[in-house]
Formats: sequence, structure tokens, C-alpha cells
Amino acid sequence: MRPEIRKTGTTTLGMVCKEGVVVAAEKKSTLGYLVASKESEKIDLVADHIAMTIAGASGDAQALGKLLKAELKLFMIQNNRKISVKGAASLLSNILQGGRWTYMPYMVQLILAGYDDEGPMVFSLDAIGSIEQEKKFFSTGSGSPMALGVLEDGYREGMSTQEGTNLALRAIRAAIERDIGSGGKAIDVAIITKDGIKLTRHDFAEKFIK
Repeated sequence: MRPEIRKTGTTTLGMVCKEGVVVAAEKKSTLGYLVASKESEKIDLVADHIAMTIAGASGDAQALGKLLKAELKLFMIQNNRKISVKGAASLLSNILQGGRWTYMPYMVQLILAGYDDEGPMVFSLDAIGSIEQEKKFFSTGSGSPMALGVLEDGYREGMSTQEGTNLALRAIRAAIERDIGSGGKAIDVAIITKDGIKLTRHDFAEKFIK
């Protein structure tokens, strides 16, 4: 039997914008009542056009990230082209579904987001491989109820990635204010467009977060 895994707090989100997608996450990692890290990386760049956000057991998420990166590189070598975002999401779903039948599912809740010939895409996946394409936005982790409230209020169709970034920062900040499992020293934001991925760090000392 698998040993008990402590629940961990997190807030991540993914958002569809006009010219790309915005994903964001805070950086606090917890072990029970202990703050294990204030600089945890929760956005995993699994390809040069796809990012995955992490919520749940850190070990499971890190193992999934390594496996997915290897599979996407193998696809590139075999097919001489990048995998589509939808294809990567389906592959990740199959990996998660495979863990279900071993009675040791990956204890994660994930967002896979990217940009390809079909445009910006955001997918949400649960621990046993259920997959859903999100047309607007999605949030995971213990702080997601607070983040989703801000996103519901502020999101609008056709937002630029800069507007999406500002909204994402507001949503993550709202979660940090009310969720004890979310925090850290900064908020990471990745903007994915046809030109690739731009990853930025936004410290709490910055004016827009005060």
C-alpha cells in the first residue's frame, strides 16, 4: 500500500488570451504545517511551446514532468515536428490513466497550456487522467476557489496577454491573501505565443502587488 501523502497547498492558473496563453503560479511549498520552500517552481516548461502547472504531491508532479519531456522529445525525433498541444494533453492523460491501474495514481491536478497551429489552448487534467479543454481559464490547488472568483469577475473575451498577466497576478494574489497553503516570495508567469515562451517573475515588492 502506498504511504500516506501529505496534502500540499498551491494556486496555479491558465488563461486563454487573444494572441496566446498565460499561466501563473505562486511559489510556496508546504509539508504539513511546515513551509518547506518559498521558492518552489510550479510552472514546468515541458516543450518550447507547452507549459504544465503543478498542484499536488511535488514528487509525483516532478516525475510526470520528466516523463512528459522525454516523450515529447521522442515524438519530435520520430516525426520531425512538434507535437500539438492537444496531442500532448492526450499523452499526459494516458500516462495518468496508466497510473490508475497500478492502484498508485499520481496525486496531482494539472494544467497543460500552449500555442500551436490551432492557436492558444488550455487543458485541465486530474489524478486519474480526466481531461477537459478550457475555453477561457482554469485554476488548480487549494487557493483555486479564490483565484476563480477573481477570474470570473475580470476575464473577458479577446484580452491581450498583458491584460491576462495583470488579471492572473490579481487572481493569484487574492488566493495568497486567503489560502494558508499559497504564498512564497513571488509569482511566476509564463506567456506562450507563436514566438515561444516568456517566463517572468513578479516579486511581492513590486507596485502592482502592493
